[in-house]
Amino acid sequence: MSQSDPSAHSPAPRQHDMKREKLLKGREDLLAIVSAQLLLRAERDDLETRKRRIWVDVGGGTGYNIEAMSKFLDVPKFFDAVYMVELVPSLCEIARERFCELGWTNVHVICQDARAFRLEDYELPDSGYASSPVNSGQAQRGHEEGGADLITLSYSLSMIPDFHAVIDRFSNLLSPHGIIGVIDFYVQSEADASDRTYTGGLFGRHVNYLSRTLWRAWFELDWVGLEPARRDYLEYRLGTILTLNLRNKSLGSIPYYIWIGCRKDPTVAWFHHGAAAAQSPLWIRKGKQNDSNKLNLEGRRGQPDIPPKVLELALHNLSANLPLPAAFYQNQPWRVYYDDRLERYTQFSDEYIYSFTWEDSEVDQALLNIGPDDTVLAITSAGDNVLSYALHSPAKIHAVDLNPAQNHLLELKLAGYMALPYSDFWQLFGEGKHPDFRSLLTSRLSAHLSSRAFQYWLHHANVFNPAAGRGLYDTGGSRHALPAIRWASRLVGRRKAVKQLLEAPTLEKQRSIWIFKMRPALSSTLISHMLVQSEGFLWKALGVPKTQLAMIEEDYASSFEEPMFSSKRQRGNALYQYMMDTLEPVFTHCHVASENPYYFISLAGTYTPQCHPEYLAPQAHEKLSQRGALDKIRIHTDSLVDVLEESLSPGSLTVAVIMDSMDWFAPGDETAVKQVEALNRALAMNGRVLFRSAARVPWLLIWKGDELEVDLMGRMVGRRHEMFAGGGEKSVSPKGIRLGEENA
Repeated sequence: MSQSDPSAHSPAPRQHDMKREKLLKGREDLLAIVSAQLLLRAERDDLETRKRRIWVDVGGGTGYNIEAMSKFLDVPKFFDAVYMVELVPSLCEIARERFCELGWTNVHVICQDARAFRLEDYELPDSGYASSPVNSGQAQRGHEEGGADLITLSYSLSMIPDFHAVIDRFSNLLSPHGIIGVIDFYVQSEADASDRTYTGGLFGRHVNYLSRTLWRAWFELDWVGLEPARRDYLEYRLGTILTLNLRNKSLGSIPYYIWIGCRKDPTVAWFHHGAAAAQSPLWIRKGKQNDSNKLNLEGRRGQPDIPPKVLELALHNLSANLPLPAAFYQNQPWRVYYDDRLERYTQFSDEYIYSFTWEDSEVDQALLNIGPDDTVLAITSAGDNVLSYALHSPAKIHAVDLNPAQNHLLELKLAGYMALPYSDFWQLFGEGKHPDFRSLLTSRLSAHLSSRAFQYWLHHANVFNPAAGRGLYDTGGSRHALPAIRWASRLVGRRKAVKQLLEAPTLEKQRSIWIFKMRPALSSTLISHMLVQSEGFLWKALGVPKTQLAMIEEDYASSFEEPMFSSKRQRGNALYQYMMDTLEPVFTHCHVASENPYYFISLAGTYTPQCHPEYLAPQAHEKLSQRGALDKIRIHTDSLVDVLEESLSPGSLTVAVIMDSMDWFAPGDETAVKQVEALNRALAMNGRVLFRSAARVPWLLIWKGDELEVDLMGRMVGRRHEMFAGGGEKSVSPKGIRLGEENA
């Protein structure tokens, strides 16, 4: 593995590998990730024009990595040639013995200094390879269609003294759409890279001063260099696709990173759909063909569907000869670039609030009639609604959420459609658990995820681990709700009743359990005080903001003839009344176990094949897993106002689903007014807006403030009914609109 010459003992390959297994952590993760990238590119290859598929493994040691790749790819069949470059003769001999035993005739062990390796010395001139430069100072090669499809450096870059020359040489050797995979030790302060927009995310990158000092000194004893300049130059010289910052916890938490990159040429970004992902400029060349950084970007200014901040960033990086952000090199067009260092994003502490979407997408479709000519804007939440809208094949869907983790969840679901069979997809998002999630993430899903989403899910892989908890639907900011419901049902002796409710074979049986067992239990003073009257619980568990609580309280007070003064007790009574108004029609007029997955998941913590959202149906998976089926989705980690003003041209939006976002503002709030005005500007004539409110009469429909100048007309399509307030039971609307929250 070393590019410096250690003692030349020659242990058997397996003995040598076992000694280094604990130290060189993550090598199989690297191979899983690069194999996923290669398989995706292979799907897109034109078989008639495909050149020879070549892998160069730099500092390959005993050849362990090449053999280990067989867990993910058929090495003799997938690659036309594999070149293992290693300086140490004793390690080369071990590698030759290994591949001789395996009978892999396409693997060639080259005992040579990596700085001197030239692919043309081993590939015939007409086989499609790209010429290597004679020296590191030579200009970048042209755009030949050959070169290496994969170059890997597994714990070898830190052992190469002249790393600049080696990185230059192998970046020039890469084919136009090839990838480089690197895994190595590192130490670095986050401050060193905090101002860079092209690193693919800084999650876990910071190493504290004590660890930096300790590990750098320790590895220097063995001629291993951990200085940050190696990784910094790698990120500058190439474009970042994915990056991970990890710790080897079995040996004192040694920091190591995994990095996947490609050529930083902007034309490569176009191939990776990066331009489409950010709705940024088309990469149209001007001037000389070999001047890859002179692009006609200025001509794209002012086009409304291009976020100006993304365009400005692209122009800045290109003018400074820097790589574009990782979002421009990702394989799928979904995720729009955002700067994860900003406080507006860090305020969420890398946690989503909603693990599933409450809003009923079937009701949405009945009201909105989304079709192929529609451009849809929707708040992401957990993404379930966005996926349901995609089943109707609109021209474009803009999913918007300021919380990055909510968008990570949607992105994971999109990747699941593209990479997984239905059985695995169901386990992940139907049951919320999968024992092999981490393996699926690295070997299949990673190729379809943005760098930040991949980082997030690798560090939160236990979410889906059956041994670590109850699964996806017991996580997120609302994770407190389901355990609280289970705890409360046990506290009042109704845990069995909840189970009976969910298993009731008929609506009549369910209604009986609700009336005689569940409804009386909810009248418990203890339950009311612990769950309903606690503002902290309502916010953390259910995502109910204070402004929405005020609306509920105001509605309750208006049902009495005498004026009421706000108090904690009154608020508790109002919330209790709201809860009963909401639950009563659900459990008396809708068979939850077959018709209402939204309440079923809340009580059961999982879906069933008989009760689940549209996006989890087998036919939905079949449709959305088709190539190109999800290409019209754009995920914006931004505010609604910014997306409406910067990414949508006036009159281009035909459908907007903004959930209960207006409830988060007080009547006439400046931000609310700005949001409505931006929405009005983006809407086409006869465009449709669906919003929900906890208030019986949303303030937006009756607001007469001078600040609001829009041309919108609204009508109520559903309303929460009073079940007990004022005495007597009022009429209940039929199943369809989810009573208690649906206003439009």
